Amino acid sequence: MRILTLPLLLTSVCGLAHDMVPGTAQQQAILFTHATVHTASNGVLENTNVLVENGRIAAMGEQIQAANARVIDATGKHLYPGLIALDTQVGMVEIEMVRPTVDTQDVGLNNAELKASSVFNPDSEIIPTLRKNGITHAQIVPRGELLAGQSALVNLDSWTVEDALVDSPAALHLYWPELGNLPVKDEERSKALTAHGEALAQIDTLFSEASAFVQRKAAEPSLTHRRFEAMAPLFRGDTTLFLHANTAGAIGEVLTFVKKYQLKAVLVGGYEAWHHGDAIKAAGIAVVYPSVFSLPRYRDDNIDEAFSIPARLADAGIDFAIGYSGDWDARNLPYAAGYAAAHGLGKEAALKAVTLNAARILGVSDMGAIEVGYRANLVLSGGDILDPLSSRIEQVFIDGREITLKTRADQLYQKYLKR
Repeated sequence: MRILTLPLLLTSVCGLAHDMVPGTAQQQAILFTHATVHTASNGVLENTNVLVENGRIAAMGEQIQAANARVIDATGKHLYPGLIALDTQVGMVEIEMVRPTVDTQDVGLNNAELKASSVFNPDSEIIPTLRKNGITHAQIVPRGELLAGQSALVNLDSWTVEDALVDSPAALHLYWPELGNLPVKDEERSKALTAHGEALAQIDTLFSEASAFVQRKAAEPSLTHRRFEAMAPLFRGDTTLFLHANTAGAIGEVLTFVKKYQLKAVLVGGYEAWHHGDAIKAAGIAVVYPSVFSLPRYRDDNIDEAFSIPARLADAGIDFAIGYSGDWDARNLPYAAGYAAAHGLGKEAALKAVTLNAARILGVSDMGAIEVGYRANLVLSGGDILDPLSSRIEQVFIDGREITLKTRADQLYQKYLKR
């Protein structure tokens, strides 16, 4: 069920807009000197200079110089790529318990034409709290029963939705029905299995009808069907289908479904994806794991099971990224990656999972790493960005422009100091 219609949402959020002014486009070259550069693509480079021009990384090396550049002395500091938060509802939710500020889903089983960007609020008070933790971009994702709609990649410092959108391939989101624990009683067990079978048949019917429509439309261009037309790029391989599933059984069903319709797919959830490691790799499917801070799903799981899954995905050779399902709490993304690093993944792989891997899964080839030619999405920190105790983020840049790190909490703190 959609929480609220768009016009009412826009009316309500006007009173919840932050007053942080977005940064202006880069006018002057910036030279970071003597930094410890965490490239996410080529390891860690010590005592390295990084030159940023026109919003992109222009040069890197120990002897890089630039006339008339703004010099930032990064001696003893760490330079990271901006973090990318996957599977969030940032800007779609302001206060979870206030219905007029929540717009994450709509009614119906097929909402392929709906776009999360149409309800994104770039003035959300939540956004500055993510930036303060080094998150420069977010994938905003609709929720729903089955085919929920289209996600978008946005930068977290903009005047408008149009300014926020980052050019990236379209992505549709399908929430797979999961069977869960079956009842003990035979009659109830039978009902649960029947209901699950009907849900799977519903998905198959939806996609077979959409596929048939696409074939008919090729012969009869005048045919129209808003939702099936939104699904058409799936069958051409132009759009990625993000399938949300966690259990081994559901993931097995997803793999069969993807093979049947020859879809370009990403698995979101993947709590038990490592059980299907070979099949997932063979299908060319990447995994977005957004549940590092979740509780164990099963009674006999280890207490730190959720923390260890990224390492298991890596050991299985599966391409993956770490996401963070939620809105305000998505600011904890770097710390989720830190927990994964401490539970077998390692720091470099954990950083890559929230930067370069995330960008690649979204189909963006010039983000997520500190490399020449890449967008200058950078975070300068006095400590380890993945460690809440030592992370001291000092400056953040999006496309080479410095953005403010102030939040509403900072403003209130300063206000009441003067009381």
